[in-house]
Amino acid sequence: MGIAISAADRPVIGIVGLGYVGLPLAVAFGRQLPVVGFDIDARRVAELRAGHDHTLETRDEDLAAAVQLDFADDPAALLPCNTYIVTVPTPIDAHEQPDLEPLRSACTLLTCVLRPGDLVIFESTVYPGTTEEVCVPLLEAGSGLQFNQDFYVGYSPERINPGDHARRLADICKVTSGSTPEVAQVVDALYRRIITAGTWLASSIKVAEAAKVIENIQRDVNIALVNELALIFDRLGIDTLDVLEAAGSKWNFLPFRPGMVGGHCIGVDPYYLLHKSMSVGYHPDLIHTARSVNNRVVAHVAGKVQQLLASRGKAIAGARILVLGATFKEDCPDLRNSRALDLVRRFSSAGAQVTCCDPWADPVLALQQEGVQVVADPSSGHDAIVLAVAHAQYRALSAEQIHAMGHANTVIYDVKSVWPRHLVDERL
Repeated sequence: MGIAISAADRPVIGIVGLGYVGLPLAVAFGRQLPVVGFDIDARRVAELRAGHDHTLETRDEDLAAAVQLDFADDPAALLPCNTYIVTVPTPIDAHEQPDLEPLRSACTLLTCVLRPGDLVIFESTVYPGTTEEVCVPLLEAGSGLQFNQDFYVGYSPERINPGDHARRLADICKVTSGSTPEVAQVVDALYRRIITAGTWLASSIKVAEAAKVIENIQRDVNIALVNELALIFDRLGIDTLDVLEAAGSKWNFLPFRPGMVGGHCIGVDPYYLLHKSMSVGYHPDLIHTARSVNNRVVAHVAGKVQQLLASRGKAIAGARILVLGATFKEDCPDLRNSRALDLVRRFSSAGAQVTCCDPWADPVLALQQEGVQVVADPSSGHDAIVLAVAHAQYRALSAEQIHAMGHANTVIYDVKSVWPRHLVDERL
């Protein structure tokens, strides 16, 4: 062990990245410790300084309660800190390869403020080995400090479930790890300050990294199974939900449902382990196949709607189609990697006149970032209505309200199987 870990006695925390992961952390720690919440987006910082979070993951009153939390877009504001928690996105590129540029940029930024005794904890989802093989060399090279002598690292993967207001940060067990046994104890003790559900101290950083990435891979594989079953049962003329409910009468049948798998976790994280696995000479067939199955669901839904329209003498070209939902999941404003938007684009490319409606989505962001126009309230007279995202507002619609959006011959397709069966023509 080298220089003493400053965070062991008096942690002063710098959160790098104030998205749906970083902000709840900053607020939780800011109730009891000095915290600087840093983000490169000046507009985001200004919004939070004004006391509001547009992602709706953090309530205004919770922001106000974090009395020791300051926000900044100037890296110099991080200089008083001795503990840094990195919560930047880890997306994939156009070739479905890990895009570590945000993580690398965060490491480069930290080299300007890193001092002897400092601790850097990473929360971003990565493949096993990233922290020690990618991040640590960048920190060493830029700071001139020696790993595990002058500075230390930990890894504690984020487990936030966007839009879930029942299971918040403090309610979810936190996996922790450190670059030495002593560091691991410091990291674990730090998170125990804010996590009422407890912590799980992993045996190594790589174990913690792997644990996180397989959480979402497991969900991806299970959803892929029911999606493939849905494709089979469609050809057999069997209702998928009927089958799943019957099978679910046995205690050990897992209650997964078919759907369009998007977002920045389940639809992205498997590619990280695929990449790492291929780099060591193993091709993981099951993980790859699951991604392939889930990626074809949008085309299946679009094809079914086109068939239903054709059965009523209406071509897809020129058809007025209403897609209800733009975000990647229900009751959440996040548009990243949304399969509902992919569905909108597919209909549009086929010549349909598409209206995308979503009361949760920011129409300005949807147009600027995704190139899709989104409205809050649906109009009427549509030839097809597709329930793509099961927001609470859509789940609560009455039969009269649903029919008012169409006409006597409207096709109704329920991707999420939440509307009464007699009201829809087909469901996934």
